[in-house]
Amino acid sequence: MITQVINMNEILEQALLFDFYGELLTDHQKEIYGQFIQEDLSLGEIAREAGISRQGVHDLIRRCNQTLSGYEEKLHLVEKFMAIKEKTGTIKELLDGYEKERAEEIVKEIRKISDEIIEEL
Repeated sequence: MITQVINMNEILEQALLFDFYGELLTDHQKEIYGQFIQEDLSLGEIAREAGISRQGVHDLIRRCNQTLSGYEEKLHLVEKFMAIKEKTGTIKELLDGYEKERAEEIVKEIRKISDEIIEEL
């Protein structure tokens, strides 16, 4: 069960990296990596379709992972996106739990979170 959770987190991370930085890959890399990440094709299926070896597909995916991770290490776009997503979720929760008696406190908290989001951008 824990292994499945780790694999799901890794897949989610790879998908986010591809969404943010995929356009920086070559067309060939985008096609192969996209089939692996978005279409969930196996290495063998991709290899047959692309006319290359399974090992070639494996190496290309590994290189793409390294490249995309390198972009994230430098630019932190996914990290910023996830932080903003979390903060907007907090704002939504505050608004969902809105009570007239706590209005001033809620507005103050939302302003604080909004300022943090603006700082991150």
